[in-house]
Amino acid sequence: MNLSIITIFPDLLGKFLSTGNLGRSLERGDIRADVINFRDFGTGNYKQLDDYAFGSGGMLFAAPQLKQALDFAKKGFENNFVLYPSPQGQLLSQELIESLYNQEHLIIICGHYEGIDERFVERYVDLEFSVGDCVLTGGEIPAMALIDSLSRLVPGVVGKSRAVVEDSFYRGMLDNPHYTRPAVWENLEVPEILLNGNEHEIRKWRRSLAVSRTLTRRPDLIARADIRDYISGEIYLALIANENSLETQVFADIERLRVIYGLERPFVISGNRDLRERFKNSGFRILGKFSRILESVKAPEKLLVVKVCDSPEKNSFHYVEVKRKILEHDGAVLFVLSNEKFALDFSCETFGVYLQEDFADLSLSFKAAILFDRILGKR
Repeated sequence: MNLSIITIFPDLLGKFLSTGNLGRSLERGDIRADVINFRDFGTGNYKQLDDYAFGSGGMLFAAPQLKQALDFAKKGFENNFVLYPSPQGQLLSQELIESLYNQEHLIIICGHYEGIDERFVERYVDLEFSVGDCVLTGGEIPAMALIDSLSRLVPGVVGKSRAVVEDSFYRGMLDNPHYTRPAVWENLEVPEILLNGNEHEIRKWRRSLAVSRTLTRRPDLIARADIRDYISGEIYLALIANENSLETQVFADIERLRVIYGLERPFVISGNRDLRERFKNSGFRILGKFSRILESVKAPEKLLVVKVCDSPEKNSFHYVEVKRKILEHDGAVLFVLSNEKFALDFSCETFGVYLQEDFADLSLSFKAAILFDRILGKR
């Protein structure tokens, strides 16, 4: 990872970059970071960097000096991505961090006073970013936050790579709580499940706590969260089939989706005996009626059924609300797809999900692809 930071406080950035895991990564060469003293590009006897804003207002960093510093920072690199911390910028997120990590060379320009000349921003800045809805005295603190977050993605910076994957926001979810010794402190005990040594139960508990924390503290994250690993039970798919909607290609497409999203072996429900006979060797479970599904799923009394609706209907929800309901559910989930109206012939907790307009005209495999991208898709 290659970084250049343009700042009027190089000592501040220098101390930050020489500390802890980040400092050791710089020594090893895992990260290259150049701190550029913006004052070196000042003009006149007083090395002037700023000037009064036209109209009214405070002082701004001037465009000519910024351009000189930027040209210096770009030397030796073909592909540069210029960042400017600003209250008007895009909110920093894990997704943005991961995207920036893939750039060859990041240049961060730390502003001060009222900011920098807008003409420079328009011509040379690729992205403005913000660390929150607050105003800071300069861009150094946002720059450090960005660099620290980027560094965690560099192999070797964090001792255990698994810890990066399990961090808050990496999958869009908040992290679970953590505890250390002593087991009892000020009459507060570590949860007993963490002391029993059962890795499977501990992993299940951690995921459950991550779900409850996210739903309680940051429900806004659910829309973009990767929830697949946080669902407590198996995931099933049932297709309501007729001769027009079920073709060999549909089976091939659904099988790919099954592998990608970790689904159980899918069901096909059809009252047509000839159709069931024709596709009996497809690898799918071909059944004559819905109630037979209960014989094939684990803990059928806890099965949650999600009908995919072609249009909004009673007891149907937006997909974000459906993700929330699935996370709250303790048990298996069955998604039901069809190109025709249908009714369930067994009693389970059931609700619908409406995904988009013009959904009715799509093939079953297209419907399934959209469904799982919205509900189970990776970030």
